[in-house]
Amino acid sequence: TIFQGYQGRHRKVKIAQGLKVAPNRKGTVTRFYRNVGLGIRTPKTAIEGTYVDKKCPWTGNISIRGRILRGRVISTKMQRTIVLRRDYLHYVKKYNRFEKRHKNLSAHCSPAFIIKEGDVVTVGQCRPLSKT
Repeated sequence: TIFQGYQGRHRKVKIAQGLKVAPNRKGTVTRFYRNVGLGIRTPKTAIEGTYVDKKCPWTGNISIRGRILRGRVISTKMQRTIVLRRDYLHYVKKYNRFEKRHKNLSAHCSPAFIIKEGDVVTVGQCRPLSKT
C-alpha cells in the first residue's frame, strides 16, 4: 500500500543546474541564477540571497512567456503570493460612454522582492504553477 506522504513517483526538479559564482561578504558562494531577458535585470537579492524558491524566475525552474501585466497590489496575506487589481475602461455603445471595471489577479511573488499593499508591480505570465 502507498501511504499519503509517499512521493517517490514524482520527478525530482533540479534547480541548481548551471551554477554561477556570486561574490558574498564571506568570500564566494556557489548559487544558481540566470537572466530572464525582456530587459529585466536580475535582483541583487536573487544573486546574493539564500532563499530557495523553485517558482522564482531567476533562481528556479520557471520561464516567463506570454503577457506582461501591470497592476496595483491589494493583498499580500498569502505566503509568496500577491493579489493584483487591474483597472480598465469598458465602452458601452448604447450610452456612448465608458464604465470602470476591474479584475483581480493572483501572482507568485519571489522572496527576492519586498512588496507592500499599494505598490504598482509588473508581472509576467508563465506556465500554470498550481494543480487547480
